[in-house]
Amino acid sequence: VQLQASGGGLVQPGGSLRLSCAASGTLFAANFMGWYRQAPGKQRELVAHIVSGSSTDYADSVKGRFTISRGDAKNTVYLQMNSLKPEDTAVYYCNVVIMSMPYWGQGTQVTVSS
Repeated sequence: VQLQASGGGLVQPGGSLRLSCAASGTLFAANFMGWYRQAPGKQRELVAHIVSGSSTDYADSVKGRFTISRGDAKNTVYLQMNSLKPEDTAVYYCNVVIMSMPYWGQGTQVTVSS
């Protein structure tokens, strides 16, 4: 499975972005799908994830602002990011786990700045 992340960019504080992670094959068998981020000088952190196809959870720092979802075709994972803050600036990575095997996208840069 190959993952292609897109949708990053430069946005002003308070703005929105939607990240997409497109898989080369179906994600029907994925038991975990998530978005991580890594800011300069910091460890990679889990931002949002879906387990068992529908149960979602979020880091406290993004609760109420970010929403993770799956596309209808089951081969895309989205991260809707609203009310963005400068501290959301990071490279965002998508990750899926299929049959205990992890797969990573290449990362997409999100910069929140005025």
